Amino acid sequence: MAAPHEVTAAPYDVDLAYAQWRKSSYSGGANDCVEVAQLGQCAAVRDSKDIGRRPLLVSNVALRTLIGGIARGLIGEP
Repeated sequence: MAAPHEVTAAPYDVDLAYAQWRKSSYSGGANDCVEVAQLGQCAAVRDSKDIGRRPLLVSNVALRTLIGGIARGLIGEP
């Protein structure tokens, strides 16, 4: 990934065959959330309802920023 804030769904050379996908403990076991797999310098994010679609790749910095913003109430519903 070129920049620390980069997000892409473009073709990539990351092998997801052995990715360990995690689901939020808040999902309640339903398939209505996102899943995240840590891939070294980046993370893959996918829709748990449609795991056949290509996931988004985000830098670790971008993912931490997003999660931190949600936790602080800066991102989301008012």
